[in-house]
Amino acid sequence: MGDTLQTATFSLDTPSGPHPAEVVYRRAGEGDPLVLLHGIGHHLQAWDPVFDILAAEHDVVAVDLPGFGRSPALPAAVPYDLPSTAAVLRAFFEALGLERPHVAGNSLGGLIALQLGHEKLVRTVTALSPAGFWTESERRYAFTVLRGLRNGARRLPPERLARLAATSAGRAALASLVYARPGRRPVDAVVAEAGALRDAVGFEATLAAGRSVLFAHELPDLPVTIAWGTRDRVLVRRQGVRAAQVIPGARLVRLPGCGHVPMNDDPALVARVVLDTAR
Repeated sequence: MGDTLQTATFSLDTPSGPHPAEVVYRRAGEGDPLVLLHGIGHHLQAWDPVFDILAAEHDVVAVDLPGFGRSPALPAAVPYDLPSTAAVLRAFFEALGLERPHVAGNSLGGLIALQLGHEKLVRTVTALSPAGFWTESERRYAFTVLRGLRNGARRLPPERLARLAATSAGRAALASLVYARPGRRPVDAVVAEAGALRDAVGFEATLAAGRSVLFAHELPDLPVTIAWGTRDRVLVRRQGVRAAQVIPGARLVRLPGCGHVPMNDDPALVARVVLDTAR
């Protein structure tokens, strides 16, 4: 199967009746299915640095979550909370014929991946700096950072953004809060990420739904890896210790030198962590 972007259309059950929904995705490779979920304000291209490595062993599906990237907003009757997002992905799995895929997620995507594990919809979970293991002060700090990034993306004129992204110092200014090594990120990727953050119609509702979220399920009999970058500046790494305490059987992995979105900082290491979990 090719790896151009595709769209899955399916029906969601809501209190007001069935509503159509759409999810944009990229799919390539052969083997056991592996679904990749990005963080808030990001898009499926966050996984580009590791996509081909993973597709060498798996049928890989990278997803634009509803209201992010090129996926349209959820129907008005569907909230952006964790159970609803899991229900959307369940319907998406059914539409693509994915029966209990492996799943890897980053930040918001890591939290969603764990929720899918709780609902027994996946066979393994790799969560990279997952949300939902914060103290209240840590949550407020993270949300302040995220809102600041969003406001910056919305206020920066496109021509100014392009000029900044063209230099290493500019990419550091734009992306050092999420990447430990922002200079490694391609110029066009930095520009596209700022656009995805600016245009994310699901951002505010997702952030609002996250105010009360704490993940508290043990996930027995499910292989789970929690991985945290040692240079994460959004969700501090001590949250990984809490995650391992909440999920006693989880493997906790350090990602040396990696930031909040580690796939770009050390693609080989992140790919190995995901593949080891799926094995």
